[in-house]
Amino acid sequence: MPALTLISRSYCSLCREMEAALQPLLAEYGVTLEVLDVDADPALARYDELTPALLLEGTELCHYFLDEGAVRMALADAMAR
Repeated sequence: MPALTLISRSYCSLCREMEAALQPLLAEYGVTLEVLDVDADPALARYDELTPALLLEGTELCHYFLDEGAVRMALADAMAR
């Protein structure tokens, strides 16, 4: 089952908005969401100015705002494999 990763930060309103907007997709596709704090992990430093960033199995899907179409296409493709 594919898994989404949201690179986020605690005080980011765009991050909270993206996480909320993802909830219907998570339920529809039955996928999980891992939320990682960009400020807590030095390995995520490249996403500092790109948060929120949404990844599917390490592939970046969108930054700042949810691109629902791109997420749906990526999930459909990942589930077909």
